[in-house]
Amino acid sequence: MTTLQLADNIFPVMKLKDSVETTLQLMNDHKTSHLPVAADDRFLGLISEDDLEDEANKDTTLDAYQDSFNTAAINERFHFLKAASVFNLYHSNVIPVVNDSNELTGTISAKALLAEMANFCGASEYGAMVVLDIERSRFAISEINSIIESDGATIMHLNVSPHPVPGLIQVTIQINKKEIATIIATFERYDYAVSYYSGEELFENELNVNYNNLMNYLNV
Repeated sequence: MTTLQLADNIFPVMKLKDSVETTLQLMNDHKTSHLPVAADDRFLGLISEDDLEDEANKDTTLDAYQDSFNTAAINERFHFLKAASVFNLYHSNVIPVVNDSNELTGTISAKALLAEMANFCGASEYGAMVVLDIERSRFAISEINSIIESDGATIMHLNVSPHPVPGLIQVTIQINKKEIATIIATFERYDYAVSYYSGEELFENELNVNYNNLMNYLNV
């Protein structure tokens, strides 16, 4: 899915002649801290609530704030996941979508992005999740897939992310079945560190974690 396909266009687009009062009211109505500003469809930037709140004359127009505009935007041809990095970098709850001519073609809300990311990672799908802590040099998708398929299951989604411990990576796997006790046992037999799992055995898993935490506390 591209960013243009994800755009939900729920936010109004401001013009330079719009007043601070009008802009702040629309921000409040739409529960957002930023709004896009455009002139003849050309994207000029995002105006922030923080930049406007201290304005004594609420009739002042946005034209006076052009130097404060945030130019955060994303090209309409990019994969939607690129929008997540823009959200994270600029801490805005709305990201403008532009074409190659910097014309505003839509906006993406944080709500729309979060919903699509949940669909993308299979969070709403039937099944279980397993998180492994693996040495970078040992990471092999083929072996992980073989272990999961040996129990008649299929990987629906796999994500690799950095680990706080140098030399390790965290592998999060979404599996299409909930009964994963055999899969967990196989991972452990192959010396994989299973840091988390959920499924039919989730309750037992949480009990084990709580018990181990209690034992560690008592040992201290």
